[in-house]
Amino acid sequence: MFTVEGIAGALGLFVAGIACAATAAEGPAAGRIPVILDTDIGGDIDDTWALALLLKCPELDLKMVVTDTGDTVYRAKIAAKLLEVAKRTDVQVAIGIKQKGHGKPQGPWVADYDLAKYPGKVHDDGVAALVEAIMTAPQPLTLICIGPVPNIKAALAKQPEIAKKARFVGMHGSIRKGYNGGPKPQPEYNVKQDAKACQAAFTAAWPMVITPLDTCGIVRLRGDKYRKVAESDDPIAKAVIENYRIWWKAHNPNKPEKIDASSVLFDTVAVYLTFSTDLLNMERLNIVVTDDGFTREDPKGKAMDCAMSWKDLGKFEDLLVARLAGKP
Repeated sequence: MFTVEGIAGALGLFVAGIACAATAAEGPAAGRIPVILDTDIGGDIDDTWALALLLKCPELDLKMVVTDTGDTVYRAKIAAKLLEVAKRTDVQVAIGIKQKGHGKPQGPWVADYDLAKYPGKVHDDGVAALVEAIMTAPQPLTLICIGPVPNIKAALAKQPEIAKKARFVGMHGSIRKGYNGGPKPQPEYNVKQDAKACQAAFTAAWPMVITPLDTCGIVRLRGDKYRKVAESDDPIAKAVIENYRIWWKAHNPNKPEKIDASSVLFDTVAVYLTFSTDLLNMERLNIVVTDDGFTREDPKGKAMDCAMSWKDLGKFEDLLVARLAGKP
């Protein structure tokens, strides 16, 4: 069985190998971890914050954003527009499995956005694009999954070998605590929304790291920390706050706008775990996904590294502020 220390060592070798390959190529991604983001951006606003954070992390080299669950075209528009704001149209956008929409709380931000005019590559078949990207990559890719995972289930069915060429970092589950630090685990949305898909992802052969609600469910920026991001002149931060205000109004149509804190930023923790575990207490646990959307410890479950508590949540909040406000 792998230990957390062993995984940390393996991650060090993984990053070192990427650094050597990138240095030989003398490209802009030297020493960075290549990643694909699978996201249901455009639902809860935390996905927008997470994509912004990812774009501000020098440790990570974003290759593709795949949109997940519901109206995946609407979601692709948000991702593409934010990538344009960040001047990162080298990143491919892939439209995931199209499903019935569940509302468009950030719709006004992309009301006039034409996805066909995105300067980068747009894939209509996101699952095929995801499989091809993993199978043809010169080194292992990291999948950052921050939504329900129907795309991942379909990709595994299409090509099971992707699990041998990627690792999975996800925002999924509720193991010992529930929403807002509650004392009982709950069926977490990303799992419950498509439990069968999550079961496929959680039994695949890749190494896995997850942040359940135990750690990601209490992350918010308040007071001065929030204001530093909200008042930043950084274009990415400004786009995040524009989206947040639109999202907030969609959920609070009869309230005057008075925002002095972020909502819960669940997905940002998964982005952080992609390159570091320093601020978290990690446990190697065997996890199963039940049909009703619970993530339970079970000796028969898949062993994975789980972020179960914070060593220093304040430092993580400071990191979010520094990077999102444009001052890494």
